[in-house]
Amino acid sequence: MADYKEQYSQAKNYSFDVQKLYLEMFLADAESFARASNIFLPQHFERKLQPVAKFIKDYVEEYKVMPEVDQVNASQDIKLKGAKDLDPSHFNWLLDEFETFSRHKALESAILSSADLLEKGDYAPVEDMVKEAVNVGLTRDLGTDYFEDPKGRLELLKSSNGQVSTGWTNLDKKLFGGFNRGELNIFAGGSGAGKSLFLQNLAVNWALAGLNTVYISFELSETLAAMRIDAMTTNIPTKNVMKSMDDVEMKVKMLKKKSGNLQLKYLPSGSTILDIKTYIKELELKSKKKVDCILIDYLDLMMPKSKRISPADLFIKDKYVSEELRNFAVESQMLLATASQLNRASVEEIEFDHSHISGGLSKIQTADNVIGIFTSRAMRERGRYQIQFMKTRSSSGVGQKVDLEFDIDTLRIRSLDEEEQSSYVTKQTGQVFDQLKQKSKVTPATPKDARTDIDPRQGQDAGKVKAEVQGTKLRQLLNELHSDEEQ
Repeated sequence: MADYKEQYSQAKNYSFDVQKLYLEMFLADAESFARASNIFLPQHFERKLQPVAKFIKDYVEEYKVMPEVDQVNASQDIKLKGAKDLDPSHFNWLLDEFETFSRHKALESAILSSADLLEKGDYAPVEDMVKEAVNVGLTRDLGTDYFEDPKGRLELLKSSNGQVSTGWTNLDKKLFGGFNRGELNIFAGGSGAGKSLFLQNLAVNWALAGLNTVYISFELSETLAAMRIDAMTTNIPTKNVMKSMDDVEMKVKMLKKKSGNLQLKYLPSGSTILDIKTYIKELELKSKKKVDCILIDYLDLMMPKSKRISPADLFIKDKYVSEELRNFAVESQMLLATASQLNRASVEEIEFDHSHISGGLSKIQTADNVIGIFTSRAMRERGRYQIQFMKTRSSSGVGQKVDLEFDIDTLRIRSLDEEEQSSYVTKQTGQVFDQLKQKSKVTPATPKDARTDIDPRQGQDAGKVKAEVQGTKLRQLLNELHSDEEQ
């Protein structure tokens, strides 16, 4: 082995002889080649060695065994030697060195490919290409031995889960603590349901908890989003924010001292994950602060990295976008929340399911948590939002609903504790029955209303007609208030 190491040390720049040595050692141990097959690329070798490397790779793919040295030499101009007197430690050395060699060559290729992109000013793909090259490596992780150290395994899960409170305690209970870093969380609601309000409130919750937070909007301007958040953080009604600029400024500056950073950014509709990554990178470099949370308003307005996909093909478009967002969350280990549109079929529903997601199941399948938003103008005026778990990987709460308090003046969404929620439900139920009593009273027809050509014995039918009218009104009222009784 000393001869091999000496030969290698003579040229750390991966000379022809070093690369030839790699091939000879792989031929001597099929197991080593199998472990390195995912990074064994013929184009990484010297030009004269590329046919040899290709022959080996193609032979293994076709016959599922390593060729003999004599077979390689018989078909190639370059003659290889048989590696002798090798033990397992020699092949461990080979794998370590070949991994470094492959990463080096991948970086070289990425840099050369990036040159044209840099000349065109297309910077976004360069980072991905270099990152992909840096990540070139062997599959070394053999998984988790279930029976080995159960306590240590659970403690590791507890410490590395990265769970963070949403700021809504009754929602956290259903999530067993909150959202996890590296997950894709989607709030789904119909048009005007308050998707943006939920994301803005969540951004405020996380920023006030000391987390560096970014809110990205594809619709709302930064100034308008900021004014809404002014009302949420200062408890000054939106209609009074412009009249109370001095109070707003004082309260916001006081909050800044004990909060994380909250950055608002507008990006045009149709932006991609690369645009978001580029922005986050620039923000972190200039602010010198690591971003902890990102809220994207909202998923449906994004495009995938491939511009070849038609915006009309919602299933494919949203599938790629949601996968890219989740991959970004996993890579960065950020808290990531976004929103998505429910289809028209969901408008009159009091229970949501996967069929109500606009664009189909692709987003549901990718997301870790999908939370539906129930609301109406009447509900908001009564200070209430209700959400339902449509999908969750981190809890057993699918189908369960959670009530939240809403301040229509400050746009602030807050939790209801168990006592408040119970009291709220009782109060709302009482109001429902009071209204039902009022609406259910049937006024008999007066003599003035009575027609002379109707048999007096038909008077009961006239009352029934009125009762039916009132019954229709009652059903409308019940549909509106039904969600108040659903727990």
